[in-house]
Amino acid sequence: MKLKVKWIALALVAVLLAAGAVKMVTSKNAQKQNLQAQQAAQANAPSVQLAAKDVLDVQEIELQQGLAISGQIKAVNSAFVKARVAGELRELSVREGDFVKAGQIIGRIEATEYLARVRQAEQQAQAAKAQVDIAKRSFENNRALVDQGFISKTGLDASSSSLAGAQASYLAAQAGADLAQKSLDDATVRAPISGQISQRLVQSGERVAIEARMVEIVDLSRLELEISLAASDSVFVKVGQKAQLNVEGNGQTISATVARLNPSATAGSRAVLAYLSLDQSAQLRQGFYAQGMLATGSQRVIAIPLSAVRTDKPQPYVQVLADGKIQHQTVELGSRGEHQSQTMVAVTGLAPGKKILAGVAGPMTVGTAISIEGAK
Repeated sequence: MKLKVKWIALALVAVLLAAGAVKMVTSKNAQKQNLQAQQAAQANAPSVQLAAKDVLDVQEIELQQGLAISGQIKAVNSAFVKARVAGELRELSVREGDFVKAGQIIGRIEATEYLARVRQAEQQAQAAKAQVDIAKRSFENNRALVDQGFISKTGLDASSSSLAGAQASYLAAQAGADLAQKSLDDATVRAPISGQISQRLVQSGERVAIEARMVEIVDLSRLELEISLAASDSVFVKVGQKAQLNVEGNGQTISATVARLNPSATAGSRAVLAYLSLDQSAQLRQGFYAQGMLATGSQRVIAIPLSAVRTDKPQPYVQVLADGKIQHQTVELGSRGEHQSQTMVAVTGLAPGKKILAGVAGPMTVGTAISIEGAK
């Protein structure tokens, strides 16, 4: 019985080994047939003709590194004109877009009350001045009597104190008159800076309170771009660095220079604000939105146009032209930057001199034959 079981086990092992051998041979034949089919497909694949500009040479270049930036344009000098005294606005002679000069009269607040206060304060100062004259004459008379021995020195001291008190009252009344005159002057509204009116917030006839905003003046002679930088990016930004910007509504590129960096980070976001002075050769306005690239340095690397990198596979790759056919080569991407007005990316895995397809050529399968228009 044991011998029979042993022979059955040996037979099963032999059957399994035979089945494995058959499967291996079948798999090898299938792989060989697939390889032959691929080679045949590649050999019979039609040739694709490309323009010379669709094929790029991999080169080692000086890559300008930078940060993408954006923000709103603001005037360096702007001011809200506020009412310094309360009252009815009798006149406001400027509207949006009007040009004004520093010190120019642009409005008037009803000044009857303030004029009356000036007259009152002046009368009080005159009364106080009269008391000073009386006290002064009394002091001089008492001093003469002390010299003649008719009164004691104590009486002279009392006269001196009265004179000092009268003089102090006169100075206080005079200060009150100056304050009343200032309030009267403040009823005349003047432009604090030169520029253009950007907002008119009140109308003639309205009653305005102290510190009420009436107009906003913007000086467009000096504009700057305010940008927000991440803490990790702010360490690469220095005063004097250059940037190229595109402004909405303006087709041309605007040059800018980092003028100032805020020494403190914004609470919460920990962002750092930077301010770029703008080239005023273009017609710009406060509130325009601008974006562009701030140059932070350069390095010499092997780089290709970012548009030539394809990402429709798990790993980024480029389409390499080798022996007239397309090959897909995986690359490792590095830093990005600008070169000859084109966004470039540093790559690892490509040698200088290799030819790759530009992004405009589109995706192509491995083995596609390529002919270049005009090539000999």
